[in-house]
Amino acid sequence: MTGAWHVTEPHRFTVRVYYEDTDFSGSIYHAAYLKFCERARTEMLRAAGVHHAELAGQGIAFAVTEMQLRFLAAGRIDNELAVVTESLGATGARLRLSQKVFRGETLLCDVTLTVVAIRIGGGATRLPRQLVAHFA
Repeated sequence: MTGAWHVTEPHRFTVRVYYEDTDFSGSIYHAAYLKFCERARTEMLRAAGVHHAELAGQGIAFAVTEMQLRFLAAGRIDNELAVVTESLGATGARLRLSQKVFRGETLLCDVTLTVVAIRIGGGATRLPRQLVAHFA
């Protein structure tokens, strides 16, 4: 885990809204925000030097156990969005994160979530020590 990004800084991921991300009105479909946030979390981990394939090789994966979303404004097709992810701490098997989806300076969606480390065969497991140290 020797990535260039460090947890003391918010991680920023940019995504464009495509037709597939919208509902019939041209606004972002609510479930698309989950996809944007998932991609942002993956890229945050990658920037920290953590790769899902390497974790899977150790028999470890992540599962979201709690998520709170608040939709504040509508995004539209072709908008460029920024998903800003910050660590709220890591202990044991849990990693808590804050994610905010912006269009420019406008906050569209505010997310707080908990992910836990799981064994691919089932059951919770502790986060790798290096990961806890990086995100604590």
